[in-house]
Amino acid sequence: MASTPDNAPLMKATSNGVFQGDTPLHYALPLVILQMCLVLILTRVLAYLMKPLRQPRVVAEIVGGVLLGPSALGRNEAYLHTVFPPRSLTVLDTLANIGLLFFLFLVGLELDLNSLRRTGKKALCIAMAGISLPFVLGIGVSFFLIGTISGGVDEGPFIVFMGVAMSITAFPVLARILAELKLLTTDVGKMAMSAAAVNDVVAWILLALAVALSGTGRSPLVALWVFLSASGFVLLCSFLVPRVFNWMSQRCPNGEPVDEVYVCVTLGGVLAASFVTDTIGIHALFGAFVVGVLIPKEGAFGVALVEKVEDLVSGLFLPLYFVSSGLKTNVASIKGARSWGLFLLVIFTACFGKIAGSVGVCLVCKMPFMEALAIGLLMNTKGLVELIVLNIGKDRGVLNDETFAIMVLMALVTTFITTPLVVAVYKPAKIPSNSEYKHRTLDGRGSSTSPFRMLLCFHSVRNIPTMINLIEVLRGTGKKEVLLVHAMHLMELSERSSAILMVHKARKNGLPFWKKDTNSGSDQIVVAFEAFQQLSRVTIWPTTAISAVLSMHEDICSGAESNRAAMIILPFHKDLRLDGQLETTRAEYRHVNRKVLEYAPCSVGILVDRGFGGTSHIAASNVNSLVTVLFFGGHDDHEALAYGARMAEHPGINLIVARFLLNPSRPTTSGSITIDINESTAIETQSTDNDVIEEFKKKFLSKYNTVKYEERVVADAHETEAIIREYGRSNMFLVGRMPEGEVVEFLKRNSECPEMGPVGNLLISPNFTTAASVLVVQQYHTQMSLHSLASLREDGTTDRVDS
Repeated sequence: MASTPDNAPLMKATSNGVFQGDTPLHYALPLVILQMCLVLILTRVLAYLMKPLRQPRVVAEIVGGVLLGPSALGRNEAYLHTVFPPRSLTVLDTLANIGLLFFLFLVGLELDLNSLRRTGKKALCIAMAGISLPFVLGIGVSFFLIGTISGGVDEGPFIVFMGVAMSITAFPVLARILAELKLLTTDVGKMAMSAAAVNDVVAWILLALAVALSGTGRSPLVALWVFLSASGFVLLCSFLVPRVFNWMSQRCPNGEPVDEVYVCVTLGGVLAASFVTDTIGIHALFGAFVVGVLIPKEGAFGVALVEKVEDLVSGLFLPLYFVSSGLKTNVASIKGARSWGLFLLVIFTACFGKIAGSVGVCLVCKMPFMEALAIGLLMNTKGLVELIVLNIGKDRGVLNDETFAIMVLMALVTTFITTPLVVAVYKPAKIPSNSEYKHRTLDGRGSSTSPFRMLLCFHSVRNIPTMINLIEVLRGTGKKEVLLVHAMHLMELSERSSAILMVHKARKNGLPFWKKDTNSGSDQIVVAFEAFQQLSRVTIWPTTAISAVLSMHEDICSGAESNRAAMIILPFHKDLRLDGQLETTRAEYRHVNRKVLEYAPCSVGILVDRGFGGTSHIAASNVNSLVTVLFFGGHDDHEALAYGARMAEHPGINLIVARFLLNPSRPTTSGSITIDINESTAIETQSTDNDVIEEFKKKFLSKYNTVKYEERVVADAHETEAIIREYGRSNMFLVGRMPEGEVVEFLKRNSECPEMGPVGNLLISPNFTTAASVLVVQQYHTQMSLHSLASLREDGTTDRVDS
């Protein structure tokens, strides 16, 4: 009868339950469920705790694996034999390796061989130096270890494994660190990404060689056969995989769901390739990685594969691999001063080899020292591939417990120190504020001949139709002035595998992201902007910004500053439901909007999208929209009026400017309030408002028969709201964020979204029935009022220093 190595009977899969007298933890399925829940909870908590330290999630997962193993919690024998008994480890390792197979398939999908061919000589030299010097030093350290704590191992495989382990750079982890530090678009970021991609491919080749050597128990010819068979497998896949998947991709058009049969064939192909490489004698993960690398990156098929596989694999199964590794790591096996001295020697050698090799080549290429040092530190990032190397070495008996523990801690330490050290030594030069950047508002722009620049931000495809229709009505068909729009696609940086695919798109941020491959599959966003640009005289530069939600406003503000934008348009954090009500889709985007309003270098508009212009682009000749400006007074209302005036220059726009004035002769009613305003300030504000209105009337009322001006006299809140409701048939409302004057005091009350201002909150409230989109406008000022700043804070406090 078959039994496990510890002579205990095989575990059955499921129990009959505690009421039948069974202990669930003695059965494989309930036990592995408990293990997975424990792993998920611990790794997620650690990732949350390490977030302020800006550490990638892989660090939390490595630490979590070590804590669950014999180094920490596992010191309690009762816990270890209850939650992770030896009989259960085979099931755990099997699940972890299945997750690893599919994760490495996703990593292969991220790696674009065409981009590697275009890698510059400088990045190639950095990659080679960052591999060769640590590899040589790793060989040197291996002799120290063989003479001390690793005596009796097979020297050849041990030397190769140590060299490979020292020379690895974790490309996926590095990409996330660069995105987190906002270095993707800097010279340092681009150089480190290119060099790391080359390093990643070479590391896999070296690992294949190490695995082939580690299996030679009988004759050196075995290693040769393994290597030749693996080479034949790669050549066969290179011939078959691109052809098969190109055929599948052609039958998966954009916007259409991918046929389930194709997905099943792909996943089955990954498993089959893994079986072949395991049969050859190299690890099963190589087959999955090779298939992922060879699948064509163009078209919707690759994206669909990522979407279907990554969440389950990277969120649920991959953390099991870190625990499986942690259960083999016993820090207590590092005993005595000699062992800890060797641990420090390993860390020093790994860091010195990577940093010195990379910095040396950078200096030869005449790069500044601080940039060279930053690249060296970034290339020192370790990660999952490092653990794979170490685990294969441990499983094949090349690394003993003590050496394995030392190497795992080395990978953890080198990855942990990367972010703080890079932040300490390298601060990319910020783009200086351009002294010629004068037009930060629309109001007061006059008849400037310089291009009118805008930054339009969007989160998804659903924002595109209204954005394009907004651009259409702003371009003024008879104007000589050029409208230049920078359309910024805001993408959240996550720990998902596909974040690296987004990183690839953002590496050339600032350039049109469709100018990459004329044969590549079309993207809906790209098609929309490209088609509109060809039909109009507007120049559109779409860019991609990838960052964490908490720092997304920095990308928006710096993008507006560098592109000298006069206005930023942001999407509201609520979207329209089918019943006409607004619902919150991502509450985090409200934080982004508030921060942009506070720190923007120009005017800002928040667009509440209720389908302005419909769901598709309207041709100029077919535009017929009614736009209403609700004017109460103050700088923000001046800016909203200036925006409306620009829209009025389009022949398809009918503009109504409704100015609200207080009727002091009306008696106070139950719906009115007492207004206490400084008299001199009120007179000064009203005088400025009168000047702005007179200027508008002089320019537009006589020239355009599509423009109307109305003055509405009100005495209380009910009257004010009733008159605003009269304009509910409009297609769009333009309002100032923080209007001033006596009348607007009627509308000030506790509101759900104080950053939208009193009028904006009325127009988006569930009680106000309208199909009109709303643009809430804030005019740029070097010093915002305390009242305006307080509306951007949950607690009403402010930390902004006046500029």
